[in-house]
Amino acid sequence: MTNIQRIVADRTPAPAELIERARAMIPVLKSRARCATAEHKIPDETITEMQAAGFFRVLQPKRWGGYEMHPNVFFEIQKLLAEGCMSTGWVYGVVGGHPYELALFHDQAQRDVWSADDSILVSSSYQPVGKVERTEGGFHLSGRWGFSSGCNHCQWVLLGAMIPPLKEGDPPDMRTFLVSRTDYKIDNTWDTFGLQGTGSQDIVVERAFVPDYRTHKAVDGFLCKNPGQVENNAPLYRIPWAQLFLRLVSTAALGGARAAINAALEIAQSRISTNTGKISKTDPILLNAVATAYAQLDEMEAVLRRNFDNIIQTLETGGEIDIATRQLYRFQSSSVARRCAALVDALLPLLGGRAIYMHSAIIQPWLDLNAARAHVANDPNNMGPDLANGLLGIPLAFPFL
Repeated sequence: MTNIQRIVADRTPAPAELIERARAMIPVLKSRARCATAEHKIPDETITEMQAAGFFRVLQPKRWGGYEMHPNVFFEIQKLLAEGCMSTGWVYGVVGGHPYELALFHDQAQRDVWSADDSILVSSSYQPVGKVERTEGGFHLSGRWGFSSGCNHCQWVLLGAMIPPLKEGDPPDMRTFLVSRTDYKIDNTWDTFGLQGTGSQDIVVERAFVPDYRTHKAVDGFLCKNPGQVENNAPLYRIPWAQLFLRLVSTAALGGARAAINAALEIAQSRISTNTGKISKTDPILLNAVATAYAQLDEMEAVLRRNFDNIIQTLETGGEIDIATRQLYRFQSSSVARRCAALVDALLPLLGGRAIYMHSAIIQPWLDLNAARAHVANDPNNMGPDLANGLLGIPLAFPFL
């Protein structure tokens, strides 16, 4: 057992304690944000401190040293970390959410990753771009995947691919493949205008063997009938996987927007235009933009918190999450990054020249929010038709949500 494991294994912290640990990290994350941006990687000490705080165990099964907590605890931690550094919040959302998906895999896959060290971290790239060849006992996997956030801190990766059908005319089998660090290379290609610190590098695999039990079928995640639910049978692990995943990549935007609003308020406190003499803190247009951003952020947080409260309550009482509810929740989650970016976009022109310097506290969150919009799960145009078709009574054609 590592020192980190000894710290967190002493007892299971209360949710409020974990949330306060995250809040306490905001100043230090702010102080390290420039380093993360420059190095295109979350600092090692930040990951170590997050592990010591127990953050990566929130959604991990108890049988593997985890806490099996309500997802809203996870999301509160993520928002706070993102308020300090949105790249850190993003990496926590992705890497910290993978213990949940790993819990859905066959038990042997969980043992392969966690039996020797249950603090091991896993990155991902779900783009279904891998080349798959069937072989005895599993598959050979090859390809290049982009956008593997936090991969330099991880020893395993989850990679998406389509398995060609055995019978002509049948649909392909979408799966996630669990691959060991010994079977892939990291190619440092991450050079972006925002979320630089996520270190979302490329993963390169050259014909690695992946046993069948180290794959997770998308249809199992949709039906909530996953192999890992045999051992991990708490209601938590009956959440439709896509519902959780969507929140993992949208929630950091809430923390980034909070940081940007706070930065706008700080600038407004003392700014007086040298050209017009206008005092920012008495400018009704700026004040209204700040109020709009503050209120809409609160509304988004309230709705998303309600959604997962409803999901957990339904599962704990033996129910299932119906398709109409999934469609609504998916669309609401997908809208977050773009809404947050638009709210901060509206603030920038009202803060004058002081806001455009790279050292301005509002610039990095603004860049990060605009980068976050590019994720496929943060595009409401991908989710809106399903919601509208559901309202029209049209069946869902590809029901993996």
